[in-house]
Amino acid sequence: GNLEWLDKNKTSFLIMWKRPEEWGKLIYQWVSKNGLTNSVFTLYELASGEDTENEEFHGLDETMLLRALQALQQEHKAEIITLDDGRGVKFF
Repeated sequence: GNLEWLDKNKTSFLIMWKRPEEWGKLIYQWVSKNGLTNSVFTLYELASGEDTENEEFHGLDETMLLRALQALQQEHKAEIITLDDGRGVKFF
């Protein structure tokens, strides 16, 4: 369940420590626990910021971070937005 093929010929794959939905759940728990709903973060702040240094998702690859946030977006818990200096996310 934690392997995903990256091409149709099945010559390359991605092994995930956690599925995107699991990462999303961890991120949203942190947001809720810290009273940060209705806040906007850059992807950098989430993955590399000082506020998340002690969190399991700190240092998460941007591709996986985006997939986790997309899972939260499908659950209407977040919205991925475009900022002047890149991408961000607003949590609900």
